[in-house]
Amino acid sequence: MVTPENTCPQIQIKNLCKVYQIPGGEVHALQNINLTIEKGDIYGIIGMSGAGKSTLIRCLNRLDTPTDGQVLIDGQNVLAMTKKDLLQTRRRMAMIFQQFNLQMQKTVARNVRYPLEIAGVPKKEADARVMELLRIVGLEEKAKAYPAQLSGGQKQRVAIARALAGDPEMLLCDEATSALDPMTTQSILALLQKINQEMGITVVLITHEMAVIRQICNKVAILDGGKLAEEGSVDDVFMHTKSAAGRRLFGILPEQEELPPQPAIRIVFDGSTAGQPIISKLVKDLGLDVNILSADVRQLNGKSFGQMMIARPEDPTDVKRVIEYLREASMTVEEVHA
Repeated sequence: MVTPENTCPQIQIKNLCKVYQIPGGEVHALQNINLTIEKGDIYGIIGMSGAGKSTLIRCLNRLDTPTDGQVLIDGQNVLAMTKKDLLQTRRRMAMIFQQFNLQMQKTVARNVRYPLEIAGVPKKEADARVMELLRIVGLEEKAKAYPAQLSGGQKQRVAIARALAGDPEMLLCDEATSALDPMTTQSILALLQKINQEMGITVVLITHEMAVIRQICNKVAILDGGKLAEEGSVDDVFMHTKSAAGRRLFGILPEQEELPPQPAIRIVFDGSTAGQPIISKLVKDLGLDVNILSADVRQLNGKSFGQMMIARPEDPTDVKRVIEYLREASMTVEEVHA
C-alpha cells in the first residue's frame, strides 16, 4: 500500500442504497452502505453472488445510479455532478472487468492506444505512451498481436494497460481475475500491487475469492445480502471476525453452516506467534487434553497468520483457564458456540 500524503479520504460512501424495481416488488441491492477508501489503499470488497458487490463498484463512477445516499470523490458528490464534471471524474477512475472488453479486430497496441485517440493525443506521443504501458504490464513484444492470439492473463494485462492510458488516480476492478486460472490470477494480482506501489494508484477490487483479498488487499469490506457485514484492515477483520459471512469467507465456518458442529474455541496466531508450540505448552502447563478440530496457516498481504479451532472443555472453569492462558501468550481467542 502507498502511504498517502493527504489524509482526506479519496472515496467516501455514505448511506448508499440501491433499489431495483421488478414486476411485483422491489430488490434492495444495497442497504445503507458506509465505507471510506483512502488514497493508496488496495481495498477489497468481497461477498458471495448476489451480495451487491458489482452494483456498489458501478455506483462509484455512476455507471449505476444509487437510489439514495452519497458517493464522494475527494469530497465532491458524484451524484450531484454535471455531465461535464462527471466525465472528468470518470477519467480519474479507470475500470477493468472480468471479460476484458477488448476490440478483437484491433492489435494490442491499437487497443491500448484507443483512449488516447479519443482524448486527441498526437500519434507520436500516443505511440510512445502505448509502448511504455505495454512495458509496465510485460507485453511489449505483443504490440502487434491480436487478442485472439493471447491467453486470458495476457488479455487482462492489455485491459489494464488500456485502463492506465489516461493516467487515472483510481482503478476499479470488477471480478478482474474471476475468469483466470490460479497461477494467472496471482500474476495479475502482483501486477495490480506493483501499479499501486509504483504509480500511487488506489485500487478497489470486487471479488468473491478470499485468496484475492489475502494476497494484496490492506483493507476489506464484506457484503452480505446487500448489507455491510463488517469492514476494516484485513488483519483486524481476520483476527476479530464478527459476522457469519466473514467467518464463511475466511474459512472459519463451512460454506453452508452458520455454526460449528460443537462448541469450540478459535485461536488466531499472528506472524510473531505462529511458530510457537502453544498447544503442547498449554497441555503440559494446564494438565488438560485438547481436541484440535482444525488448523491452518495463511498469508495475509505478505504476513503469516494462523488459526486453530479446538473443542471447548466441558468444565466452565477449564474454559476460563484455557482462554486466559492463550491471551497471556498474546493469542487472539474467542468462543464459537454451536
